Amino acid sequence: MEMIISLIAGLVGGNVGGVAAKNLSMGPIINSVIGAIGGLGGGQLIEMLGGADAVAGAAEAVGGMDMGALLGQAGAGGVGGLVLTLLAGMVKKAMAKA
Repeated sequence: MEMIISLIAGLVGGNVGGVAAKNLSMGPIINSVIGAIGGLGGGQLIEMLGGADAVAGAAEAVGGMDMGALLGQAGAGGVGGLVLTLLAGMVKKAMAKA
């Protein structure tokens, strides 16, 4: 479940990055793919650093799901997708100049 949340949040983060920095955007499809990859990376990084509970703070169990952990995964995935999309855009722009 956490992986799916990270993928979706990364996809959204990648597209937000593309819209926010139009000069670094590579189109919605590429932004989505790179964002999803970044979302997975961000989610995995948060897990390695102590889990999403450490980032989201005290979590409450709602319906058997840890909402704090899910929100932490979503935040980490969104930021990961945004950052990786912007970095890829910067690399593409730098390579185009060369």
